Amino acid sequence: DVQLVESGGGSVQAGGSLRLSCAASRYMYDNGCMGWFRLAPGKEREGVAVIGPSGTTVDADSVKGRFTISEGVDTLYLQMNSLKPEDSAVYYCANLYFRRLETRDVRIWGQGTQVTVS
Repeated sequence: DVQLVESGGGSVQAGGSLRLSCAASRYMYDNGCMGWFRLAPGKEREGVAVIGPSGTTVDADSVKGRFTISEGVDTLYLQMNSLKPEDSAVYYCANLYFRRLETRDVRIWGQGTQVTVS
């Protein structure tokens, strides 16, 4: 099975940092792009950051300068610094067709990991 498995979520105070990880098969990186999305209560799921095969990234305006998406060996990361309460959400790892922050481009979703900032 092709799976995405997130880890690294948790609770942190405002101004703190967290790093999310997403374990993915090599197939994911060889087919399409990888990204992070989030879903907060009462809001629509939104794209946070996406990285393409060449390493080029796209970041949401709300996280620019604070969040960084990167890739390791079969692992996707999201380093989150200067966290704000409005960053609280379930964060999802995703495999996408295109390097865009569009939920309609997502081919495969992870199960999600909760991030709470107080």
